[in-house]
This record gives sequence, structure tokens and C-alpha cells, in this order.
Amino acid sequence: MATQVHHLSISPLTAHAFNADRSKVAVSPNSNEVHIYASSANGWTLEHVLNEHDKLVTGIDWAPQSNRLVTCSQDRNAYVWTLQADETGKSIWKPTLVLLRLNRGATFVRWSPNEDKFAVASGARIISICSFESDNDWWVAKHIKKPLRSTVLSVDWHPNNVLLAAGCADMRARVFSAFIKGVDARPAPSVWGERLPFGTLCGEFASPAGGWVHAVGFSPSGDSLAFAGHDSSLTIVYPSGPEAPPHATHVLRSPTLPHVALQWVSEESLVAAGHDCQPILFSGSAEQGWKVDKTLDSAAAANGGGGGGSGIAGKAPPPPPPVGAKPAGLAGGPGRLSGEAFNRFKAADVRGQSASAGLPSNSDGASTPSGGSGSSVLNHLGGIAGASVGADGELHTTHQNTITSVRAYSGGAASGGPVTAVSTSGVDGRLCVFDVGKGAALGSVVKGVESMRV
Repeated sequence: MATQVHHLSISPLTAHAFNADRSKVAVSPNSNEVHIYASSANGWTLEHVLNEHDKLVTGIDWAPQSNRLVTCSQDRNAYVWTLQADETGKSIWKPTLVLLRLNRGATFVRWSPNEDKFAVASGARIISICSFESDNDWWVAKHIKKPLRSTVLSVDWHPNNVLLAAGCADMRARVFSAFIKGVDARPAPSVWGERLPFGTLCGEFASPAGGWVHAVGFSPSGDSLAFAGHDSSLTIVYPSGPEAPPHATHVLRSPTLPHVALQWVSEESLVAAGHDCQPILFSGSAEQGWKVDKTLDSAAAANGGGGGGSGIAGKAPPPPPPVGAKPAGLAGGPGRLSGEAFNRFKAADVRGQSASAGLPSNSDGASTPSGGSGSSVLNHLGGIAGASVGADGELHTTHQNTITSVRAYSGGAASGGPVTAVSTSGVDGRLCVFDVGKGAALGSVVKGVESMRV
């Protein structure tokens, strides 16, 4: 369940990033501004507003060691922000220009692990790898172009500070070398290759059913790659070496809505979230395969949880109704809409689910029945306790709309151990923190989600 729930905006939150000690957070409230909040006894207090961008801010990242912010926007620009004192002694965020040289909007940005460069994805079929040029006091970019054929939607850095993964709307996930002479030391040989000049394509993987690749992520060791597609799939790839087929590829197909963000928790588990409004924990290995483990959300999370959260204003949604219950007001009678056909239409309208949504896909993509009433949409979604759309139309999740971003909140690389909590932000304007060790066990939904191909 969510240990913290903060309603920071009435507008969607397109991105968020915490500082190193989690005392401050930067969010984009679906505008050209970046709002920086500071934690206080009364919740989050707005401390700074950064408004250098002209159009929607699409990406934010906060470097934990150098305490620098990087932002990118649809205005085709990026800025690196440094906290400094002005002539009156007041702390302000000073922007530094980044020469991206893009002719389309930027879509995503991430600092490298060493914080000496960052990558900016864009709609120009280009990834800009930016490093600092001290002589001119600005950041300059080198471009990765081929073989990108559409908008780049997400990027993620390998722990060695050189390799970069990219998810693209051309239905491919790719791994490139972002080695910059004079900035990077020569990396040690890995399963992705040995000689890695800038722009080298180290791996290319297709989305199973031709969906946009919304999110990519390297495992903590960097020896495996996960990516989420708009075809409601999650793929985990284990490469075996340069110019060699992968050692193993595991594909999980879901009957629910697509994931658009993911975060590795450990070498054998990750959290993914998106249009289904709840973070889901997956676990597995190259040898044993991967499976859906649990949802980190539950009906109790709708109350706002504890642990310093500000809570959600208003009454918590009711618990999920029993499977087969009729929506209130839709019972029979003159002039009342009722019947199985109308209920199917309502489910399709609210969730985007077709009549066959409860049928998982096997390795060849064909629909296979999961048996009995377990194949219904309500059974699949109701299998995640407290995290489903009820027949009354209520969404029984902490987030009431698409989750747009999932970030590590505690643990991970900084502590040398697994991630113990993740933060999420969404279209509902909420910022939540979920404990990875807690959640609701999965029931019949596993039958619909766990369809794998090796």
C-alpha cells in the first residue's frame, strides 16, 4: 500500500524527481513550469518555480551528488539548474544553456551515473548526449541518429556510465554506446560488447506485438534489459555477447492496460506501472522465467496511508464489489439500461477492454481461454485485491489516472542494496510512495497475465 500520498496539483504531473535526501521534490504540473517543493511538518511547501521553458516540460532529473537539476521541454531546449545565492543572499536556481540542436520537442532526460553527462530523447529521431564545455560555460550535445526511425520515448543509463538504452515509437528497444572521449574512461568488457565507440548499436529488440516501447531499464548489474510496450507486454532480455542472440528472452503479456514506466528493484525483480493506475511487482530470472508477483496498491491505500503522507482529501473509494454484481441504478425496470450487452459496452468505454480482453496470448499470439469465469474482465482485474474497476465504475486504486513516472525512492544504488520503496506520479496530480515489501497478493489475474515466451 502507499505509505505517502500527496495531492500536489489539480493538473497532471508529467514528471517528478527527488533530491538526494528526499527533502525536496521537483515536479512538472503539465505546463512550462517546474515546481520545487520542500518537505515540512505541514506537508509539501512550494519553494521555487522555474519558468525558463516556453512549452510543456516533459522530463526532469535531479543529480543526487552534484544537486543539479536537468529539465527538457517541447520547446526543443534543455536547461541545467544549479542552486546558488544571489546578491541578496537568497538561494535561486540558475539555468545553464544546453545546445541540443533539435528540430522537434524533447521527450525525456536522464543524468548518467557519474553525473558528468546526460541524455535527452526527442521527437526528432535523435538522442542528444550532453557534456559540459567549461571554456564556453555551456553544455554541448553529440547526436545518436541511426537506426532510430521515430520518436524516442525513454532512455536509461547502464551502470558503467557509457551504455544507453532507448525505447522508441518505432517499436524497438535499443542499446547504444554513448562513449565520449575525454569524459569517459574505457569501460570493462561486458555482455554488450568490448570496443564501444560513440553511437555503436550494441543490441536491438522488437516489441512482441508491434507496440511503442514506452519504458526501458537496465538491471542493477547492467547485464539484462527490461522494456514495456504499448501492446501490454513486458520483455526482459538477457544478452549473451556482441553480435550473438540473447541467452534468454522472457515476454509477459497482460490482459490489463499498458505500462509506461518501470524501475528495477533488484537483479531479480522490477516494478512497472502505467495506464492501469497501479504499480505491479514482477520477479524472475533468466533460468526460471518471470511472473507477476503482486500489486503494491490495495484498497487501504486509498485512505492516504501513514508515514508522513498528507493523505487524499475526500472519502475513500468503496471496496471492489463482488464479481457479477450489477451497477447501482442499472437494475431492470422501465427505462433502465441493463443487460449483459450494456455492461460489456460500459467496460469497453471505461477501461478500453474488448469482449476478449480476458484472454491471454500464448507465444504465437493466439488467444487462449483461461477457463470458466476467470476469463472475464472483472475476474482478471478483481484478482488484484482492492485495485480494480468495480461494476459501480469506481477505480479502486490510490492513483485515479495513468501513472506517468516511477522512480526509486529508497535503497538501490545509493545504499548498495535493493530498492525498498518507489515513488510514482500521475495524471491525477498525485505523488505517492509505495513500499516494495508490502502489497496485495494476486489471485486469478496471474492466469491472465503470466503468458511467457522464452
